[in-house]
Amino acid sequence: MGVVGPNGAGKSTLLRLLYRFQRPNTGHVRVGGQDIWSMSARDAARRIAAVLQEQTSAFGLTVREIVRLGRTPHQSGFATSSPRDKQVVDRVLDTLSLHLLANRDFGTLSGGERQRVMVARALAQEPQVLILDEPTNHLDVRHQLEVVSLIQSLGLTIVVSLHDLNMASGVCDDVLILKDGHPQGFGPPDSLLTDTLVSNTFRVDARRERLTQSGASHFSFTLPN
Repeated sequence: MGVVGPNGAGKSTLLRLLYRFQRPNTGHVRVGGQDIWSMSARDAARRIAAVLQEQTSAFGLTVREIVRLGRTPHQSGFATSSPRDKQVVDRVLDTLSLHLLANRDFGTLSGGERQRVMVARALAQEPQVLILDEPTNHLDVRHQLEVVSLIQSLGLTIVVSLHDLNMASGVCDDVLILKDGHPQGFGPPDSLLTDTLVSNTFRVDARRERLTQSGASHFSFTLPN
C-alpha cells in the first residue's frame, strides 16, 4: 500500500502510528487482529519492521553486523546469536544479494547499497508488516530502480510513503492519498488517481497520460494559472 500526499499531509505521522512510535489518541492499530499497544515492544518488533529516511552512521559495523541487529527482538537478555539467527541473516543476505558486501564497513557503501542493508535488517526481524518511509529519497535514478525492484520482490505486506505519484502508480496495489491529515481516497491507483483528485490534493494541474506501448500511465504536472 502506498501513502501519498503533499508535504505536511500526515504521511510520516501515519507511519509512526503503524510502527508503534506514537500511540493513537483514538482508534486502534491491529496486526493479525491484535492491537499493537496491547503487546510488548519486543512482540510488536517481531511483527512490524520499519526502514526510515534517517540512516544510522553504523559506528564501524559491517553489513552482516547491521543485519544481525534485526534479530534483537527474537533474543532474550544478553544472549548471543543462535544457529537460527545465523540462518535467517544468511538467508536475508542472499535474498538481497548482499553476501559479497557482508564484511564491508557500512559507511563505505553507496546510498542504494545502504538502503538495501537497512531493508535487510528489517527483514531479519521476520515481520508480518514492513513500513518504508520514502525509501527512494536522495537516491539517484539507478538506485531508485534498484529499491523499487526490491520492494516488488519481497512478497509481504508493505506500507510505503512516496512523493512520486508515478512510482506509486507503478509499484503499489492500493494507494491512500492524504491531505491536511485527512484521507482523500483509497483504492487501486489506476482507478483512484484521477486528474481531478491529484490536482485538488497537490494544488497543481495534473494530467494523466497512457503510455501506448507499455499500457502504463504517467502523470505530468503544471502550475495552475
